[in-house]
Amino acid sequence: MNHNNDISAAELLQRLKNQEVLNLLDVREHIEYHTRNIGGQNIPVGKLAGQLNQLPYNLNDEIIVICSAGLRSETAQSILEQNGYQNVRNVTGGLLAIEKIQSL
Repeated sequence: MNHNNDISAAELLQRLKNQEVLNLLDVREHIEYHTRNIGGQNIPVGKLAGQLNQLPYNLNDEIIVICSAGLRSETAQSILEQNGYQNVRNVTGGLLAIEKIQSL
C-alpha cells in the first residue's frame, strides 16, 4: 500500500477553501452522508466494488476518499487501486479530523 499519498484534513480544507474542483468520494453509509458531509459523491464502501462503473473518474485522476475516521476510506483506497486507479488519496483522520480543525 502506498500511503504516502494520503492527504491531511488541513490540506483538504485549504483546497476546498480555494474552491478547487476536487474528485471527492465519501464512502460512508448514505444516512451518515445525509447527516453531514463536505460534498462529493457518496458510495458506501461495501457497494464500491460493484459500482466502479458509475465513477466519473479517469484512472489517473486524483480521487480523494473520505469517511468518518479514515478506516473505511483506506479500504476504499485499496479497492480503487486494485482496479487500476493510480492517484487515490485517503483523508487522514477523516471527517472527525476536519471537524476538529473547523471547531478551533
